[in-house]
Amino acid sequence: MNTEQVLMVLCGVVVLSYFFSILSRRFRLPSVLLLLFSGIGIRYLADRYGYTLNLPHVVVEGLGVVGLIMIVLEAGLDLKLNRQKVPLIRRSFLSATIILLFSAILITLILRHWLMEPWVNCIIYALPLSIISSAIVIPSLHHLTPDKKEFLVYEASFSDIVGIILFNYFTIGEILTLQSLGVFTGSIIGAILVSIASSVLLFLLLANTRLNIRFFLVFSLLILLYAAGKLMHLPSLLIIMVFGLMIRNWEYVKLPSFLGTYPESQVNEIRELMHSITAESSFLIRTFFFILFGFTIQLNNILNEEVITIGSLIVAALLLVRLLYLRLFLKANLFPELFFMPRGLITIVLFYKIPPAFHLSSFNESIIAFVILTTSLLMMLGNLFYRRKPQPLLEEQLFVERTDLGNP
Repeated sequence: MNTEQVLMVLCGVVVLSYFFSILSRRFRLPSVLLLLFSGIGIRYLADRYGYTLNLPHVVVEGLGVVGLIMIVLEAGLDLKLNRQKVPLIRRSFLSATIILLFSAILITLILRHWLMEPWVNCIIYALPLSIISSAIVIPSLHHLTPDKKEFLVYEASFSDIVGIILFNYFTIGEILTLQSLGVFTGSIIGAILVSIASSVLLFLLLANTRLNIRFFLVFSLLILLYAAGKLMHLPSLLIIMVFGLMIRNWEYVKLPSFLGTYPESQVNEIRELMHSITAESSFLIRTFFFILFGFTIQLNNILNEEVITIGSLIVAALLLVRLLYLRLFLKANLFPELFFMPRGLITIVLFYKIPPAFHLSSFNESIIAFVILTTSLLMMLGNLFYRRKPQPLLEEQLFVERTDLGNP
């Protein structure tokens, strides 16, 4: 392919993704699912007509990591903190953590029973499959009520963070010892301290620079912080999440006097521009990531009997845990929250990061694609059948509330 053809393909993919976003809002179809099926369709046509394209895992993984950073940052910029939201934050955190833990336990039992491989390896494979994908959930909430939307945004974000922290703990090589627990606790404390310091420095850089090129510089610095945190075995996404939260809730940040104060208008300007550019960037990266991941999927492998059996058991376990928690503990309306449990970008990225020493030799990687596609389809069904309760007419509300009028 020459340069012009490559440019046409790349731009065509972006236009197609934008069209999918319109369809998603109109027909409640997850745009990510449409991108995945497009990638699968392109792979089918390429195989049929003899075209080959070898995609190194590092390309898909790199796009996934950058996309994950953008999505977590976007989630942080969406989360407004105040005392009224403490119960919501507590409910969503407990929901994300408890559902993740029990899902991981059930999936570990399934993998252990079916594959008969070491327990720790099964746990490490179960954790990515237990994490809700904020990359799929957050773009699919536009038609829900504000309360449902806010709960699911918090839950998906906490699921990402807690899942990655647990994944990092189990892949350090030694678990359930005082030394490993100390290192684990120290890494969390270190990540929080680095998060606060780097967030303040990045904000000061944004507020004081006179150059127009500011935001992609900050994104580059965030990626550098993420990579450096990974090398130091810190939960790096905490740095990204805290930065987004601090920008969104800057009125609660008390800076020393020598760092200066910033008017609300300046903070709002930075917040709005960052939110806009983050949304655009995450859209672009998500587009290419899921197209490329779909291209790596072969339908023949997904239709394998073993893949269907193990994948179905995993999806059933995820549904069972979510159903029991929402009904028995949260006592929430099950619909459509029950079906908002898609697996996606974070699952794929973590599978790429499993150390060779913990690989399951008999694990079929097509199970990952089966679980991602099935849980995304379930979320789509929840979207399609969900209907918001109609709001009473404004005139009727006013008529009911007027008690000061007497009879003529």
